[in-house]
Amino acid sequence: MPIIIQKYKWPTLLIYSLALLALFVVACGGATGSSSTGEVPLAAPAQNLKASGPSSGQHTASSNGQQQYLIKTLSVNMEVKDTQRAANDLQAWISVTDPLSTAQTINYQQVGDNLYTVSMTFSVQASLFPRIENYLNNYPLAHKGRLLSTNMGAQDVSNDYIDTQSRLTNLRGERDRLLTLMSHASALGDILSIDQRLTDVEGQIEQMEAHLNSLTGQTSFYTISISLQPSSVAVTPPPASWSAGAIWQNALSAAIAFAQALATVVIWLAAFSVYLIPLALIAWFARRWRLMKMQRAAPKTASPTSPSQI
Repeated sequence: MPIIIQKYKWPTLLIYSLALLALFVVACGGATGSSSTGEVPLAAPAQNLKASGPSSGQHTASSNGQQQYLIKTLSVNMEVKDTQRAANDLQAWISVTDPLSTAQTINYQQVGDNLYTVSMTFSVQASLFPRIENYLNNYPLAHKGRLLSTNMGAQDVSNDYIDTQSRLTNLRGERDRLLTLMSHASALGDILSIDQRLTDVEGQIEQMEAHLNSLTGQTSFYTISISLQPSSVAVTPPPASWSAGAIWQNALSAAIAFAQALATVVIWLAAFSVYLIPLALIAWFARRWRLMKMQRAAPKTASPTSPSQI
């Protein structure tokens, strides 16, 4: 037996050594593979976040690393020579730059002869908001206009957004637990109590979902308001020079207006004559009767002197 052990000692050790070396190589390769595959999920979300549409501008990272959700609004007031043309140009450019944008309101108000003030409101993607803002600020200078004012507001709704998500998750979990209890309940009272609570929870879930959808829309699409005003030179016409023809036209218009007013009065009197004529007759007869009565009473009141008294 000692001779046999001595004979197979070294081959056995060699086999063991090779097996351990193979296991070590496999372990190193697996660790390398796991580390390389672990880098892909970390890089993929960042790439997708940058390439995505509305979600790329929906939230940013704050200083403490927490996701920040903002609602931004922009108001631009500019003065241009042709407001109608500028409105058409801006609307066309925004629709091409942001195919998902929507024109919420477009209003025209006439302020002169073929002159209008235009107010427009658009909803644009948050990721394209900086580009559109820069274009609007430079538009008046590029088209011989003037930028009157620009105001931008931002509202941080991160706490509301995250709190709504958390409450919605908890309500959904409670709904699942109530459904499980409902499936195992046998007593009628328990079923009615669970059903009432389930209805309440589902109503809260609907409210939370609606609020979250509203926040998502407001943080994914920002509101831009544009006000276009015609230039002051175009709005204020030069003073008109003296013209005999214009004066004659004004005098003729005044004479026609006076004749129309006089005709209007005559028409009104003719229309009310059915009431005025009887009243006038009654007044005339009353005055006539009063005068006759006064004439009859006059001899009785007067006492003339007789010749015998002289």
